[in-house]
Amino acid sequence: MTGAERREQLLVVGRGLFAQKGFDGTSVEEVAARARVSKPVVYEHFGGKEGLYAVVVDREVRALLGALSSALDARAHPRVLLERTTLALLGYVEENTDGFRILVRDSPVAQTTGTFASLLGDVATQVEEMLSEEFRRLGLSVDAAPMYAQMLVGMVALTGQWWLGSRSPDKAVVAAHIVNLAWNGLSGMEPHPRLTPHAG
Repeated sequence: MTGAERREQLLVVGRGLFAQKGFDGTSVEEVAARARVSKPVVYEHFGGKEGLYAVVVDREVRALLGALSSALDARAHPRVLLERTTLALLGYVEENTDGFRILVRDSPVAQTTGTFASLLGDVATQVEEMLSEEFRRLGLSVDAAPMYAQMLVGMVALTGQWWLGSRSPDKAVVAAHIVNLAWNGLSGMEPHPRLTPHAG
């Protein structure tokens, strides 16, 4: 096995263990045992468990961000973009279950990028640009676009986390319900929303 093949093997083994047991529940010893190598081989390639975890997380972040960015990177009606992005996230959950499990766990590695939260922030920035155009067209305050972008992305992401465990109903049904709530809510937005007097 070449060095590159060995590194890839360790990444696959580590990804599976981190998804199953989390960062704290996974040890270098276990990664080495599953890969049928000695502990020094893991250290040689990644410098330790933290290094292995960081590479696994970085790969997953790039894969998910790529899928979401591709869904947003098109001139289409905002509702179609919302549908595409929702399906892209749920598709990632369906096809990369282990990767998504790793991303939604709290990251134990001290880093400001490469986390699920930072990824959602990147996506929200792209959604904000889309919403700003739509808000201008509807005569709504563009200043509120960043807040609404966070709401939309958060709604889709949290639903994806819920769907990770249930897998029912079908991905397309879940996406349709998300879009129903988000789009029909957006299409009926008030220019100056207020809470009812008895709410506060």
